[in-house]
This record gives sequence, C-alpha cells and structure tokens, in this order.
Amino acid sequence: LGSHLMLLAMGTLVAGLAVYRFLPRLWHLLPGDRGKRLVKEGRQSAGKPTGAGLIVSLLILPVVLLAAPLDAWGYGVLFCLYLCMAFGYLDDTSAVPWGEWKKGTLDLLVALATAFCLSKGRDVTFWLPVYKDAIVVPLALYLPLATAVLWFTTNATNCSDGIDGLAGTLTLFSLFAMGALLYGVIGYRPIADYLLIPHHPDGARWAILTSTVAGGLAGYLWYNAEPSRVLMGDAGSRLLGLLVGVAALAAGNPFLIIVVSPVVLVNGGTGLLKLLLLRLLKRIGFDTTPPGA
Repeated sequence: LGSHLMLLAMGTLVAGLAVYRFLPRLWHLLPGDRGKRLVKEGRQSAGKPTGAGLIVSLLILPVVLLAAPLDAWGYGVLFCLYLCMAFGYLDDTSAVPWGEWKKGTLDLLVALATAFCLSKGRDVTFWLPVYKDAIVVPLALYLPLATAVLWFTTNATNCSDGIDGLAGTLTLFSLFAMGALLYGVIGYRPIADYLLIPHHPDGARWAILTSTVAGGLAGYLWYNAEPSRVLMGDAGSRLLGLLVGVAALAAGNPFLIIVVSPVVLVNGGTGLLKLLLLRLLKRIGFDTTPPGA
C-alpha cells in the first residue's frame, strides 16, 4: 500500500464498484428533474432522479480519504470540491432555480479558495509548451489567473451537461488523461527531467485523487447511458469541472485543459458566451424570449 500506483488502481476500482453497487439503491432519495421547455433532451429527462452528483461524491469520499495521501492544503482543495458540489445540489433541489449571478459569485469564491490552497500560499512554478525554462508566477498574479481558469472549467462543464452523458463521458476521458500525466510525467522525475518539465513531487497524489473520482464517474455513467435512468445535475458537473481545472493547475500548465478537454471547453464556452449575449441584448432592450414561450 506504499505504492502510489497500487493506491491509484485500488482507488479507481473501489470507487467505481461502490458507485455501481449503491447508486441504484439510493437515487430514490433524489428529487425529480423538472426538465426544460422547448428542449427535447430536457423533456426526456423530466421526472428522472437528478442531483446524483451528491450520492456519487459521498460514496467515493471514504475511498479518496483512504487512497489519496493528501497534505493539509490538499484537504483544503478537497473541501472546496465538495463545497462546489453542495452549491450545485442546493440549486438542483431549489424550488426556484438560482440565478446566474448568485451561482457565478459562489463559483468565483470557491475558485479563489481552491486557487489559494493549490498555491499553498506562495509563488507557483509554471511550465509552458515549447518554452524550456520554468516560469515563477508571483502569488498575487497566480491567484486571479488560477481563479479565472477554475471558474471557467466549472461553468463550461456545467453548461455541457444539458444532454445525458455528454459532460460525464468527455470529462471521464479528461480525468484519466490528467491522472496518467500527473502520475507518469509530472510526478516521475526521470520523465519530467527528460522532457524538461518541472517535477512536482505531489503529482502522484493528485493523480490518485483524479483517477479515483474518474472511477466513481465511470460507475455512474453505467446508469446514465441511453436511455439514462439518473442525472448527476449541477452537483456532479460543477465538481467535475472544478476538478479538471485543479488537475491542470496541479500539473503546472493550465493550457493542458485545451489538450485534454477541448470539446467540453468549446461546447460549454459557447454556452457561456450565448448566455452573456442574451443578457446583454435583454439589457439593451431586445426581446430574447424563445419562440412559443
């Protein structure tokens, strides 16, 4: 059990089996999805249990605590991940859905706290593609940049969650890719030195956390395949989006997000842009009500 690779494999497998085994026994406790008017996928999802991200995250929490040897700062990041999940679940269960400003502000505060925990309160070393030397980023500059990255990945993933399985499946690939990179490259000094990438001793620990969550996500996706029986809701998509950003920042290169999660970022990013344009046009005076609404 002293092997990081063994802990990674056990965490991924146990988390997946735990979610696969117990999620069907617990999703009757979840609220039903209200669906979305004028959206085919929304009408199809109406009435299905939603907010399964709460159950999935709670089922994998003991596995994460046992498998991932995190330090105090790492537990701070873990707390922020679950805080983000809790806000998403409260929105899922609210009789009146939270407004964009409320959700965006809460996401911003969580992203800022997560960025501070990742920095450990000091300057951070970055590495960039095709650039040989590492770059030391002052804490005062790192915090706003990292907060922006985390806020964007959280909301882009959430905006991609409109179709059953889309955000979950794509994020699953992203998390496994980041886990392999954190363990086999960033956290392994001979490979990191060969590729001229700064070595992060904590890379393997973040790989265990990332892969364990990915294992739990795989267990959930078994029941989210078409025709889906349960939805993860904002509780799941927000946690997953934040974790993708955390993994990229822990690897020391935020541009890795573009490599491992391009579809989610483009799809979710365009959704955020559309929302911004609609709000702007409405403020100017245009009628943005959907036809037939």
